[in-house]
Amino acid sequence: MTEPPGPIDTTRPSAARMYDYGIGGSHNFEVDRQAIDAIHAAMPPGQGRHIGVENRAFLHRAVRFCLQQGVDQFLDLGSGIPTVGNVHEIAHSINPAARVVYTDIESVAVATTRRMLHDVANADIIQADIHDAESILEAPETERLLDFSRPVALLAVAVFHYVAREHDLPALLQRYRAHLVPGSVVAISHTTTDHQSQAYLEAHRRWNESGSEAMVMRTHTEVAELFEGLDLVEPGITWTSTWRPDQATGSEWPSEASACWAGVAMVPPDIVDGSRG
Repeated sequence: MTEPPGPIDTTRPSAARMYDYGIGGSHNFEVDRQAIDAIHAAMPPGQGRHIGVENRAFLHRAVRFCLQQGVDQFLDLGSGIPTVGNVHEIAHSINPAARVVYTDIESVAVATTRRMLHDVANADIIQADIHDAESILEAPETERLLDFSRPVALLAVAVFHYVAREHDLPALLQRYRAHLVPGSVVAISHTTTDHQSQAYLEAHRRWNESGSEAMVMRTHTEVAELFEGLDLVEPGITWTSTWRPDQATGSEWPSEASACWAGVAMVPPDIVDGSRG
């Protein structure tokens, strides 16, 4: 395990800490709380938190699905601060031998996560840009913890909205997918403006002006493109709140209020890629 790094810069908002605060976490500071409170103020009361909570609940269910399929290795892209129900805790509660590699580009997220994982033998974090797939796939932490000759779960939960439109997102994802053997899982959630209110569009504008990383919204069609060539599991691409919910909760929010498309798919047995040995 890498040693925890030095002090964390708390003078500007951090996307990871803002998200952490939005879902009720404790790894955030006043600058983050002020930024996210201003963004949430543009939405109907409570929707901002609802979006974050439903996205995290989707992550929980996706991890449990992977373990049910016998997949016990996880590569979590752009994880932020893995708190309030993180991947390794969910996985280890079911299979203590499960292995998790988190990635994030933000020093604040990496520093906090390394402190959290300092005594966890089979989980680690890499500081890397998700655009540089090769540096993540070839990192010492990845090589130590993940065996790509066996199925791996690739988690891209609420991270691809940070990939700008000038980048080819399907091609970027394919650089990761090329290393996944049959039986592997790809889980994605992505923010969208589909069926959203003017208030939500205003909140999106405020986020992009907050000083944190800008978000790019994508449509259901664009998210579906990311799953081409994979076997989507039921119910396909749907709102985070309606992807295999644990039970009928009677939420006051309509499904589209979760404002994120989500899907989980398996790498089928007929995929052959020459980059795999």
